[in-house]
Amino acid sequence: MDIGFPEALLVVGFLLVAGAGLSGWLHGTVLSISVLSVTVGIALALAGVIEADPSATIVLFAVELALVLTLFSDGLFVESELLRRYWGPPALALVVAMPITLVLLALAAKALFPQLSWMEAFLLGAVLSPTDPVVTSAVVTSARIPARVRHTLNLESGLNDGLALPFVLFFLAAAVPGGREPALEALVLAGEALAGGAIGVALALTAGRLLPTLPGGGMTHKYEGSYALGVGFLAFGLAEATWGNGLIAAFVAGIVLAFTRHEIPVTFLEFNESVSAMFQIVTFFLFGALVVATGWDGSTPALVAFIAFALLVARPLAVLVSFVGVRMPGPEKIFVAWFGPKGVASMLFALLVLASSDPNRTIVFDVASFVILASIFAHGLTDTVGARWIERRLAPSDT
Repeated sequence: MDIGFPEALLVVGFLLVAGAGLSGWLHGTVLSISVLSVTVGIALALAGVIEADPSATIVLFAVELALVLTLFSDGLFVESELLRRYWGPPALALVVAMPITLVLLALAAKALFPQLSWMEAFLLGAVLSPTDPVVTSAVVTSARIPARVRHTLNLESGLNDGLALPFVLFFLAAAVPGGREPALEALVLAGEALAGGAIGVALALTAGRLLPTLPGGGMTHKYEGSYALGVGFLAFGLAEATWGNGLIAAFVAGIVLAFTRHEIPVTFLEFNESVSAMFQIVTFFLFGALVVATGWDGSTPALVAFIAFALLVARPLAVLVSFVGVRMPGPEKIFVAWFGPKGVASMLFALLVLASSDPNRTIVFDVASFVILASIFAHGLTDTVGARWIERRLAPSDT
């Protein structure tokens, strides 16, 4: 960004104060903090107040840090979600709906943007396959929404970031000219994922078992969240510095730490939500500025058609097909099918593509950016409306 450190803190401070100060009012409206953050980023970029450089290291670091926080906290809370009784819909959303969504998006991308290779088309589909509940906070926090719906959306978004990452890395490596053969690349990525997972398991088990032996009777309550977050950072850093995938290491570390020490996710909740919310606000702001910086010089009708297909066809169709035979009321299926917003994970994946040497990286990034932008507004503006809709359609006894 073409501003100094004091100016950057001024903008970030304004975003945090405004987001926190308006959070109570936003909770009862069709707006959301993510929508406002993106809007501010777009407005300041269009006004020439800021200039976002997509290749700037600080931009990649900010989004990557937000993803590490998201993946680690997702892992922590997966444990409590797994103890619930609604296994079917979340599992189908992950192992059936997400791959179908990826394939549908890839086919549409190849048809609408013929300059993309098949690997690049599948790369775009993989970038846009994960979902993010941050954009639709009213959906996952409303107690009036059926528990199985909230559980499905929570567990799906908590796991699909980590599950989509290997596909993104594989298609990205396969799309770059002069790279390894796809089969060899798949083996390398599988090895890095296994190494990252092993590092996450080892660190989390060690950290959990150390707690009862800490000097002075253990840590004080206010540092428990820091301890948990430190484990996530250690897992990411050690994996990246050795032979593993750091994002997978952080995700797995969160899951294992939660199973090892059940009290950690509870004490980490408020701390993590505050830290994650801060980085997510900044990330959405940066993303709005980046969309202005990159622009779009391709076919506008093709872009509009792809955005409409991604939001209105690919995700809803994939979910409804995967839920065939599931004992779930129709309104609940429709609700889950619609609320598949794109967010922080897709932003980072798009930035990873932009930082690569793929010949069509800007096309993949630009298309993904506008889909994410449209999703932030479409889903962010309908989360409260959707919550009220399903509350009216279903009796309180169904929750």
